[in-house]
Amino acid sequence: MGPDETGGPRPTGAPGGAFPPPDELLRGLDPEQLEAARSVRGPVCILAGAGTGKTRAITHRIAYAVATGVVPEQQVLAVTFTTRAAGEMRGRLRALGAPRVQARTFHAAALRQLSYFWGEAVGGPKPTLIDSKIKTVAAAAHACGFQADRTELRDLAGEIEWAKVTQIRPVDYETAVTKAGRTPPMPSRDVARVYEAYEELRGERNLLDFESMLELTMAMIHESPRIAEQIRRQYRYFVVDEFQDVNPLQKQLLDAWLGDRDDICVVGDPNQTIYTFAGATPGYLTGFCATYPHATFVRLVRDYRSTPQVVRVANTVLRGSGSHTTPPEHRLELVAQRPDGPEPVYTEYDDEPAEATSVARRIAALIDSGVPAREIAVLFRTNSQSAAYEQALGDAGVPYTVRGAAQFFDRPEIRAALHTLRGAAQGDGGAPMVQTVRHILQQPQIGLTDTAPEGRQARERWESLAALAQLAEDIAGQRPEATLADFVAELRARAATEHAPGFEGVTLASLHAAKGLEWDAVFLVGLTEGMLPIVYAETPEQVEEERRLFYVGVTRAREHLSMSWALARSPGGRRTRKPSRFLDGLRPASPSLAAQRGERRRKTARVVRCRVCGTTLLEAAERKLGRCLDCPSDYDEELLERLRQWRREVSTAQKVPAYVVFTDATLQAIAEQEPSSLAQLSRISGVGTTKLDRYGEAVLTLCAGGTPDQVLSGDREETP
Repeated sequence: MGPDETGGPRPTGAPGGAFPPPDELLRGLDPEQLEAARSVRGPVCILAGAGTGKTRAITHRIAYAVATGVVPEQQVLAVTFTTRAAGEMRGRLRALGAPRVQARTFHAAALRQLSYFWGEAVGGPKPTLIDSKIKTVAAAAHACGFQADRTELRDLAGEIEWAKVTQIRPVDYETAVTKAGRTPPMPSRDVARVYEAYEELRGERNLLDFESMLELTMAMIHESPRIAEQIRRQYRYFVVDEFQDVNPLQKQLLDAWLGDRDDICVVGDPNQTIYTFAGATPGYLTGFCATYPHATFVRLVRDYRSTPQVVRVANTVLRGSGSHTTPPEHRLELVAQRPDGPEPVYTEYDDEPAEATSVARRIAALIDSGVPAREIAVLFRTNSQSAAYEQALGDAGVPYTVRGAAQFFDRPEIRAALHTLRGAAQGDGGAPMVQTVRHILQQPQIGLTDTAPEGRQARERWESLAALAQLAEDIAGQRPEATLADFVAELRARAATEHAPGFEGVTLASLHAAKGLEWDAVFLVGLTEGMLPIVYAETPEQVEEERRLFYVGVTRAREHLSMSWALARSPGGRRTRKPSRFLDGLRPASPSLAAQRGERRRKTARVVRCRVCGTTLLEAAERKLGRCLDCPSDYDEELLERLRQWRREVSTAQKVPAYVVFTDATLQAIAEQEPSSLAQLSRISGVGTTKLDRYGEAVLTLCAGGTPDQVLSGDREETP
């Protein structure tokens, strides 16, 4: 049996919780994973590089410890950083026969304990738990006489969060922020005032943020020997994943859980430390063996995720580090286990629109070659870079989803759908599951339609509901006997673990949001100085964190890896940008790049001027329309409506979102310019060669006065 993408053979075990023989649990682990799994007594430190199967190793270790009688299931607490990771861990443990092991985030574990002991340890009405500080920070800033926009409020909230996880009180903030070398979002004295006002308001309103929740849980354990004894009797066997991301507050809570015991296993990768700006420190991981000199130390370096070509890039990125703070024994160099794949691609562009357009075309080609859209990602340093790729993918007819927006199960349309589905499941009379789900989702109060509506927000809502409908079809395909109640149970489990159904679209995500994920093909874009490393990374430590962020991006790719950068922001702009320093030693020698650049200059994006006032157009929406957004425009409203009606019919027939045919902006531009030939139509932004061949004659017929019915009937007559 060959390895899977998790770093070894598929798990074996009994879904019902009955264990196979202990040695069977360890079958298929590689030598290092086997060493980790057999080290059932703590302390244990596992350094696990990207794609080396760390989750596989630690879940098999837990299952093996339970199966051999080292620890009962109920006394294990596995801690990780996201509900998604915790859910994945619980799923694997169920498959290995250990379904009662508790796998939770720090916050979920603390909240459960605090809620249970609230009456005894604290008393009074339970506070309201808030997952966002923005509203309270806004009120605190207003009370201090400051007016801040939403971006400034987010920065203030982040700064307060950093202070709280590093256990800095408002009175000490000014001194601490100077010592830490941080640049606060406003003068440090003002941040301290807002921080103090925030804490006062939080107390007055009986609000509990995540940091205070950890603090109260820790204080409860320290101040009540009876509660401490009860918690420590319940949990005596600890596993902590992503230990490089632990902050001081989380470490103090972990120490409170442990007491004077040392049955703890920590897992992490110092090369993936990318949250020090939020208070995380890899020091707890790299210093673990100094704290526990008798600890077992295991290194996982066999990379089962990526091809040798991708692994070579990852290792080279880290060799270029100027930092020598990581001890030699904690430096990991990955060893590829997969067969050879394509060489990474490095591309320089004259401007950002050219970069986005080319990336979209290459993605379309990958999809045509058989790579599923959901297995492709475009990763960038900041969320502001997303818009250009949304536009370019839309123009190329490629569906996409933006990661990092509202959590799937928190979206209003999904919550409404779940409520209705749960009610229907109670009276399920055995009707076919797929048809029932689709019928419910198409109810007016839910709103799923046959085709995607116009407008980004409406389209995102439609895609969410369509993903639910597709999930029902997937489940029915795997389990034809599944009922509506089974579907609702699956949704409940997914909601608890933030395991959203997959969108059949390319993923757009920031590098931070991509951590923990992987795709067959990854496009790392915008790799210029000032963007990666980001312009405000000034100290050597900050630059090295940016290097680690680049490393995280590289190691998300299984097979196809593309890296690109643009020399100018806009067509015709000065090409003054420089490729990221992290590309040094990676990209081909300059002559080949120069040859590529010469070829691209012949194909460079043309300067587009407003057809009304003659101004050079820079923004994508203006270039598409061929005019400034505030310049007057006359267009045939009836033509635009005919185009929209035709697009709706085509998208329904082809079972794709309407924007994949043509975006709203492209239809608007066609209606304004009324092309009378394929050559004129091809000059409109968003009408590439593929769309010209597929839809060109139909669009020209509509522009000449034809109706959608005439165009569509002609298409049907030509269809064999």
